[in-house]
Amino acid sequence: MLGRCGQLGMWAAAVVLLGGCRATPPGKLETGLLTRVKHSITVGGKNDKNPLVDNTATIDAGRDAFSHYCAACHGLDGQSTGVPFADRMSPPVPSLNARQVQSYNDGQLKWVIDNGVSPSGMPGSKGILTDEEIWSIVTFIRHLPAAGSLGEPTMYSGDDPPCASPSAQAR
Repeated sequence: MLGRCGQLGMWAAAVVLLGGCRATPPGKLETGLLTRVKHSITVGGKNDKNPLVDNTATIDAGRDAFSHYCAACHGLDGQSTGVPFADRMSPPVPSLNARQVQSYNDGQLKWVIDNGVSPSGMPGSKGILTDEEIWSIVTFIRHLPAAGSLGEPTMYSGDDPPCASPSAQAR
């Protein structure tokens, strides 16, 4: 049997353990430190330059590639418009027009798209998208439209045409 001091110690340990498990948003100091670490250490591509010309054709190509590969999580506008789970992810899907995202240089954005972000839900696209598609997505991210201006992805709006079953396609 535990004595009075032992019981108090058990209660104190339980409070510390349970209180320590509560997740709270990071403070300014934690956010600032993590941002510096990501920009200077963990995210590569710092010296890579976008080889594509920053023009309407490249932005349009980037918007097209983005709509096929990125819109399921980031919405058509890069700001998660119409994505029902974006704020429920851990961590939440960031708005790509946020200062924290836009502060990366083009090479770092490409590196993130290539390699993904662990342990978040952001998958890497290396081997799925070409370098030209990725660089065009980076250009599109630099020229995002106003939030909501492109609507929501059809996969969430219910406007998607139904998929034909393999047996219906064979007919």
